[in-house]
Amino acid sequence: MKFFLSLANVIDNINIRVGKLVIWLTLIVVVVSATNAVVRKIFSVSSNAWLELQWYLFGAIFLLTAGYTFLRNEHVRVDALAQKFSRRTQIYIEIIGIVLFLFPACMLIFWLSLPFFYDSFVLNELSSNTGGLIRWPAKLLIPVGFALLILAGFSQLIKCIGFLRGACPDPLARPEGKTAEEELAEEIARQAELESQRSTSNTATGKGQ
Repeated sequence: MKFFLSLANVIDNINIRVGKLVIWLTLIVVVVSATNAVVRKIFSVSSNAWLELQWYLFGAIFLLTAGYTFLRNEHVRVDALAQKFSRRTQIYIEIIGIVLFLFPACMLIFWLSLPFFYDSFVLNELSSNTGGLIRWPAKLLIPVGFALLILAGFSQLIKCIGFLRGACPDPLARPEGKTAEEELAEEIARQAELESQRSTSNTATGKGQ
């Protein structure tokens, strides 16, 4: 069991590193989108390459972080019924879900996406849009993303079995600290408060003058 738990830890570290790296793509997407919008509005200049780069990056964010999101138990779960069961029963449900649903679906998509990417790579497929980008990097994201998700599922399966045998902590427990939604909500509230303070300060300055 120790070997498999060590393997799960290696898989988790891979997904964590990928997840933290892809976080920076979010910033790049914002910069690319904002620059493209400004240039289009001010100079009436647009490029299909920049537009396609945006959805390439969006695809990378969603596909490459699927395993990381699963690792952090942040995927949407319809578990209103499962919440009423004991933790061990929930773990058994998790195992069944991984083996019967996650693995078959992800492996099927992974397998079908390989020739989809390979044909594009061999032909050096270009976008049908004028000035567009090559297509194979975007298609490569599909098998890579689902491979990471399959690995995350395998890691979760190991940890579920380990938990049932008393060899590791609860794999369904949420990571300590605030969720991404809570952090986002707090940041929005903080920005709104700062904006309110600026408005109040500007109003007071205007009256003083």
